[in-house]
Formats: sequence, C-alpha cells, structure tokens
Amino acid sequence: MKKPASKPKTVKSAPDFTREQALLAAGFKWIAGVDEVGRGPLAGPVVAAAVILDPDHLPSGLNDSKTLSAARRDALYLEIMRHAHVAVASIPAPVIDRINIRQATLLAMVRAVNALAVRPDHVLVDGRDVPVLPCAGEALIGGDGKSLSIAAASIIAKVTRDRLMERLSEHDPRYGFAAHAGYGTAFHLAALQEYGPGPDHRLSFAPLKNRGLQD
Repeated sequence: MKKPASKPKTVKSAPDFTREQALLAAGFKWIAGVDEVGRGPLAGPVVAAAVILDPDHLPSGLNDSKTLSAARRDALYLEIMRHAHVAVASIPAPVIDRINIRQATLLAMVRAVNALAVRPDHVLVDGRDVPVLPCAGEALIGGDGKSLSIAAASIIAKVTRDRLMERLSEHDPRYGFAAHAGYGTAFHLAALQEYGPGPDHRLSFAPLKNRGLQD
C-alpha cells in the first residue's frame, strides 16, 4: 500500500525592506518600525521599541525576534543600535492593571515613537492597532515577519525586556523572572502560590485575578 503523499512544508518568508522602499519612493524620508514585547506575561512591564533603519546599513539576518536565538538577538541588537535611530518605552505592571494591557501597549508604542531623535513621517506597526501618532501609521498583522523595520524593533524590545526581567530577578529571585520573563510557567505559578504576588506582578491578569492570589 502506498503511503499518502505528505503535504509540502510551508516555508515562512523572511521580512524584507519592500514596504520601506515603496514609502521612500513615495517621498517619505523617515520610516519607523514599531513592535512590542510582553503582552502576555503575569509580571513585568510591556516594552515597545521604535526603530528607523538606515537603508545603506541594513543588518544582515534581521527577523522576528521569536525565531532567533538569544545570542543572535544580542548580536543584532548591537548592530541595530550602531546603525539605526532607536527608542524604547516601557509601561510597568501597576499601570497595566489600571488602564489594561491593550492601552498600555499602545501607550508604550506612542512613547517610543515620540522618543526617537528623528521624528518619523511614517510608522509601520506590528499588529492590528495603530496608536495615535504625530504622523501617518500603518498596521501590519505579523509585521515582524514582513518588515525589516518592525523585525528590528521586535529584537530591540525583546532584548530590552529580557534584560529588565533579569534585573528584577536579581532584586527578588523568588519568582525566577530571569528564566521565564514573567510568563506563567509551572515554577512561576508555584512561586506565586508560596509567596503571593510581588510589586511587579499584574494583579488584573489570571490567575492572580481569578484565584485571589493578590490577597
């Protein structure tokens, strides 16, 4: 009996500079990519980065930060910082609890864009929402896998947040933030049951909210 033919594997394409080149050709000069990291964790800030790449110095190997090893992210982080305009903003857990994670994410994006040394005239944002910006903006679902500028922003945001969580872990090692970046791993949940939440936990997130761990 013949085995059924296997389905061809879908190869995910890497991000490119096509959108940015089209915008440059249309007369836009400064195009920023924006992405965030940290919407889902139970602890720590949400971090957004805004990056304006230099078309003459595009780092080789840029991709969605989730597809890269930590060592590769660190190397690309240094290269992006060397050749691009970069700004980062973070919103801490208490503010996330007060205004909700969606609004906190949009606020971090706006602050990152506004903190750029050069004001962009067009922004490419990963996701579905474009925050209120001082310039034109465009949302790209899966943008970190489509646009090099957004991919660069995803790397800056990821490396920045991971380092922040490592520092939080040094300050209070009970929760193991350096190992899981605040996500709800078995170790993290067990630590919450033993110690209760700390000042960097998001009390509006399940299971802290649903199980009364904030009490």
